Amino acid sequence: MSTATAPTTTADPAEPRALNLSRTTATAARVLRQLRHDPRTIALMLLVPCVMLVLLRYVFDGSPHTFDNIGASLLGIFPLITMFLVTSIATLRERTSGTLERLLAMPLGKGDLIAGYAIAFGTIAIIQSVLATALALWALGLDVTGSPWLLLLVALLDALLGTALGLFVSAFAASEFQAVQFMPAVIFPQLLLCGLFTPRSDMHPVLEAISDVLPMSYAVDGMNEVLKHTDMTATFVRDVLIVAGCALLVLGLGAATLRRRTA
Repeated sequence: MSTATAPTTTADPAEPRALNLSRTTATAARVLRQLRHDPRTIALMLLVPCVMLVLLRYVFDGSPHTFDNIGASLLGIFPLITMFLVTSIATLRERTSGTLERLLAMPLGKGDLIAGYAIAFGTIAIIQSVLATALALWALGLDVTGSPWLLLLVALLDALLGTALGLFVSAFAASEFQAVQFMPAVIFPQLLLCGLFTPRSDMHPVLEAISDVLPMSYAVDGMNEVLKHTDMTATFVRDVLIVAGCALLVLGLGAATLRRRTA
């Protein structure tokens, strides 16, 4: 006599559901060790935004007021773009080399992995933002009305947003070249519609509506609030919360894109 047995499903022990501090920090430490042995990548992340700010300052050497008007906005945009490029390429390299596949076969959750990468690249983003902000304010003479600390806060959130976007889009590229190709699709529309070149209220209503849902628009708005107001305004708080919320949302989407590739 045979008896039918109902199929049972067992939880995958290699994919913990809850974030674990030790696993997350171990992942972050591993990524930082790898970056330490890649001086070109570190130079790209830390020095390129500073070099771009210096070039911008002397492009407008005869019109310092123009640099004051757009320098604050670009102080946030340059780190965002740099972190997007570096993070997307570095993460894709680990996907294509099989490193992520091996890590996901260990007792390491997707959340731990994404959080570890975010902490590692976020640490670089902090250093990058401090360097760029200090350079703009004290070496290049960027004149802002508000607190330099608020300017640094927005620059840091912009860099973290670039990190989150880079982690997310790396899931959809099959090569490093394709990762770079995502930049025109993800970054350029935001750059054109963020209000850097013309006030968003002067755009066509359809484009203005699109710009209202793009995080870079609020990054530029936040920088402009620091540029014009001595105190922290309600608009500044709104802009900061939106940029931070978008970064967290994209990180969550990045964790959802992690998949084990089987033969």
